[in-house]
Amino acid sequence: MRINLPLEKCWKMLNHGPVTLITSAHDHKTNVMAASWATPLDYDPPKLLLVLDANAYTRRLVDASGEFGVQIPKRRIAEQTVAVGQSSGRDCDKFSRFGLKSFAAQKIAAPILEECVAWLECRVIPDATQRYDLFIAEVIASYVDSKLFHDNQWDFGTDPLDRTMHYISNGEFFATGERFAVPTLE
Repeated sequence: MRINLPLEKCWKMLNHGPVTLITSAHDHKTNVMAASWATPLDYDPPKLLLVLDANAYTRRLVDASGEFGVQIPKRRIAEQTVAVGQSSGRDCDKFSRFGLKSFAAQKIAAPILEECVAWLECRVIPDATQRYDLFIAEVIASYVDSKLFHDNQWDFGTDPLDRTMHYISNGEFFATGERFAVPTLE
């Protein structure tokens, strides 16, 4: 079940370094791409950094709309995650081609993907985008799968297909692993 997460807690969605899926929309066109370079930047208001290559179709849609969705996919859609990263939305509708189910976002036009553990809706803050392909965006909505995130922390449970992924290269990932605690200094 998806539940809203207070914006001041949304950094927790990305702080463990998972691969993300970026959705975008403009002028009745939509796209989805895989991205590993997304990171929390600030708490108040919450912001994140995202790298989008100038030649990417998603970049064109984000430049035009000024907004995008960030989703953290479950391992169960690893094949689709690789596929959307290896194809261009200029050539096909990736949602249909790869069987990706989506739902309407709360505050942006881009569709939001099912089979993810967390979702962030972002509005671009005009910045150094052109020179560095770096987007700084304010998070304007965030929500999580309450089965996997509760008490303000991740709990990926026992189903390995519900874990998030960390991209290595050449279609290979690590799944988020075993949880352990280290005593803190007092």
